[in-house]
Amino acid sequence: MRNSFLSYREVQIDNTSPRRFHFVRGRADPYAPPVLKNQPSERFGADFYRRFYLDPKTRVVTRAEMARRADLLAAFVRHGELPVRTILDVGCGLGLMRQQLLRHYPKARYTGLEVSEYLCRKHGWVQESAATFQSERPFDIVVCYDVMQYLRTREAAAALRNLARLCRGVLHFGALTQEDWDLYCDKRRTDRSVWIRPATWYRRRLAPSFINAGSGMFVRRGAPIHLWELDQVEVLRPRRG
Repeated sequence: MRNSFLSYREVQIDNTSPRRFHFVRGRADPYAPPVLKNQPSERFGADFYRRFYLDPKTRVVTRAEMARRADLLAAFVRHGELPVRTILDVGCGLGLMRQQLLRHYPKARYTGLEVSEYLCRKHGWVQESAATFQSERPFDIVVCYDVMQYLRTREAAAALRNLARLCRGVLHFGALTQEDWDLYCDKRRTDRSVWIRPATWYRRRLAPSFINAGSGMFVRRGAPIHLWELDQVEVLRPRRG
C-alpha cells in the first residue's frame, strides 16, 4: 500500500457531503488518525489505488519514481556485495518496485505482501499483516515503504519486531513521520487518515536489529555487509524552541 509523502490530505467537509471527516485523536493511542465516518468497507480497495496511484490528477507517485527507488536500493545492496535470492515487499500495493527489482535480480524470488483483499485478488499477492506474516527463512531484501503509518501503534511495533525476523540482509524502510508532516510534505495531498508518529519512535525500535545506513537503508545486524563508521547515520537535529 504505497503512499508517498506527497499524497492527498483528507479535510473536514460540510454536512451535505456523504463522507464527513472528524479530526480527533484516539484516547488510547496518542498517534491515532482522524476518525472517518462512512468509510468504505475495504479502505484499500479500487477507489483508494485509483486516487493515489492511477489518476494523473491525484496520484502521489509514478511508476518511474518507484523504479528509481528500486535502482537506489539495488545499488546499495550491490555495493555491499550481498547475494540476493529472495525479496519480500511488505505492503507492496500495485507492485511498482517489483519489475525493476527483478531486472536487477532476475533469479530472485519476489514475494508481495498485502492486506488489501482487492489487490491480492487482482495481482496474486500474499494476504497477510506485516505484524503476523511468517516465513521459514528470512529474506535477503525486505522493502517496507510507506506502510507503517497505516498501522495502529501496537500493531506497528509488532510489525517492526517482525521485520527483524524476516530480514537477513537489507531493509528498505520509510514511513510518514511527524517531522515529515510538519516540515516537508504537501498537506494538500497527504493522506491524513494515518498514525503519524515521530521519527524517533521508529528509530528506537529499529536500532536493536538494524544499522541505519541512510536513505532508508537499514542493514540487519550480523549481515555480511561492512559499513564504515561514517556510513552509519547519526541524526543531528536542532531542538525546537
